[in-house]
Amino acid sequence: MIKDRGNKKWTSLMLTDHVGLLRDYFAEGGRIEQPILDEYEIEEIEARIHLAMEENAALEFRYWRDGFVSSVVGRVHYVDPLTKELRIVEETGAVTRLNFRELTGIR
Repeated sequence: MIKDRGNKKWTSLMLTDHVGLLRDYFAEGGRIEQPILDEYEIEEIEARIHLAMEENAALEFRYWRDGFVSSVVGRVHYVDPLTKELRIVEETGAVTRLNFRELTGIR
C-alpha cells in the first residue's frame, strides 16, 4: 500500500519568500472597490456621531482602506472639520484616526 505524505513533501521546497508571495496573492482576491454613500447615508452617519458624542457612547465604525473594509469600536474623542478626520479612542486606550471619506457605516 502506498502512503502519500500529502503537503508535507512540498513544505521543504517552500521558501519564506514564496510563502509571503502566496499570502499576498490570496489577500489580493478579497479587495473591493470603495463603497459610495448617498446623501441620506452621510446624514445618518453624521447624526449618529453627533448623538454618540453627546451621550459619550461607543460606536462601531466600519471603514474602507486599501481595498478592505475593517471596523473599530470606540468613542469619538474629537472631530476635526479642517482635515475632515475623526479621532476615536478605543476601549484599549489606543487612538485611531479615520477620514470621513473612509467611513462606510456606523453601528
